[in-house]
Amino acid sequence: MSNHGHPLLERTVDRLQVRVYPDRAAMGRAAGKAAAASIRNGLQKKARIRIVFAAAPSQNECLATLAAEPDIDWSRITAFHMDEYIGLPESAPQRFSAFLRAHLFDRVKPGVLHLIDSTAEPQAECARYGALIREAPIDIVCLGIGENGHIAFNDPPVADFEDPQTIKPVELDDICRQQQVNDGCFDGIGDVPTHALTLTIPTLMSGAELHCIVPGPTKTAAITRTLSGEIDTACPSTVLRRHPNCVLYADRDAYKELL
Repeated sequence: MSNHGHPLLERTVDRLQVRVYPDRAAMGRAAGKAAAASIRNGLQKKARIRIVFAAAPSQNECLATLAAEPDIDWSRITAFHMDEYIGLPESAPQRFSAFLRAHLFDRVKPGVLHLIDSTAEPQAECARYGALIREAPIDIVCLGIGENGHIAFNDPPVADFEDPQTIKPVELDDICRQQQVNDGCFDGIGDVPTHALTLTIPTLMSGAELHCIVPGPTKTAAITRTLSGEIDTACPSTVLRRHPNCVLYADRDAYKELL
């Protein structure tokens, strides 16, 4: 294990805990093991816990680690995901539900799995999924940060730190859509849907514990803004500095300008 799993650097910015690892594999392993520890701790205290997961290549190593962790009673876990494209057929491999099934849900079999149905009428689906989210508190959120600072699909033009909604339809900005091409999910920007459903920022921030996984050189600018910019919807991820229990996991590539 790189550096025995110990971070190269630990710091706190406002309330946000930051841990930087030598490489992406070490970062993902540390994040996955920390998430597993949070889950086990939660299941000792409560009969059931509720977790929201991000779907993105940035989460691969964390999800692989989490899926392989022993002694987690997934039958007592209710799982959600945080966003989904509008306009992709149900069979499309780029759907976030398909990604999370392949990387986690089909492997660990959560007791209850709530997937966003973006083939439904958007407002009706927001009402349905929002009601499921609001049934009980969210215990854990595993998330990432986009190249434009988005969390879930709350891009700067639609991000609202005081959003009254639980989940909403949004138009994706071009930086966000290009990132999906950069990540290898689509061949070209014309193939990327223009709209999506996303959990809102207050919904994500309502999680008791947040594990935020942000690897790679394409995320350096976003991490720099997250940690040093003013807390503002121009970079939505800056709001994580207000959360009482959020850890940002980065690798050396993502953090390099700040080392």
